[in-house]
Amino acid sequence: MEIIARLRHEAIASEQTTPVDAFACEAEITDDRSGVVLPGEVINSASGAFLRGHGTYFENQELIASVAGVVEKVNQLISVWPIASRYFGEVGDIVVGRVAEVGNKCWKIDVNSQQHALLLLSAVYLPGGAQRRRTYEDQLQMRNFFQENDLISAEVQEVRYDGTVTLHTRSLRYGKLENGQFVCVSPALVKRMKQHMITLGEDLNVDVIIGANGYLWITRSMREDSGFNPMDKQNASLEVMETKAEIWAKKREDHARQPMSIQDRKTIANVHRAILHLDEKYRYITPENILAVYHQLNAL
Repeated sequence: MEIIARLRHEAIASEQTTPVDAFACEAEITDDRSGVVLPGEVINSASGAFLRGHGTYFENQELIASVAGVVEKVNQLISVWPIASRYFGEVGDIVVGRVAEVGNKCWKIDVNSQQHALLLLSAVYLPGGAQRRRTYEDQLQMRNFFQENDLISAEVQEVRYDGTVTLHTRSLRYGKLENGQFVCVSPALVKRMKQHMITLGEDLNVDVIIGANGYLWITRSMREDSGFNPMDKQNASLEVMETKAEIWAKKREDHARQPMSIQDRKTIANVHRAILHLDEKYRYITPENILAVYHQLNAL
């Protein structure tokens, strides 16, 4: 019964779009609108009226769930998507990962998936934004870019036929993460949004990277005082872009080395606590929900 309650509770989170009340979650556990099924449970017995999707199988002209999860219906296609599952990458996803191994012309990155993602040497940002072929000397200096146990942010570049995810960090937005707090939540609670690199409010001075793979990074905001947007390449010459890129890289280096104030540490710790609370209650990890729980916890 405890497993069923947990599954139904987590499914309710998938339907929620508004900020949550952090302390009013238990009353919703028995809501039957969640569409949660367990392995072996009959989903539909109307023979010929449906198509079998992922997580289902036919038996005695009945469609039966093969995994515990949420039922999804698209026209006549019925699928069951597991709630407690590993991350499945999609092109364009922003992820946070940990370097597991430095290999031949690539890094193997733990992205909370069934297998390690690959970050090719040709897919990383070179100092100064140099656009050239990677050389043997670059291979020898791979650990100067990233080494084992480093945390990085990256974007999914490709998902291969065997499920292998390849990443890239060619933009200045991505790269090594330092001087912050790492958080791990269920990937099922992270829905894809327009922005995964966000600043919480205007007064918290905290940046959060909400990785689509369930890995998050919290750090002190890095103000773009130089007016440089790493993604804005329009109306700028190559020389100007290179100069601003150097300034931005220097700001990131200074940000990583500068000690945090006590207030910044407290704020980051409270944001971390709010995210863990959302994960415990099986709620979507969104900026609105994080802020709502953060303020409620601080009001105690």
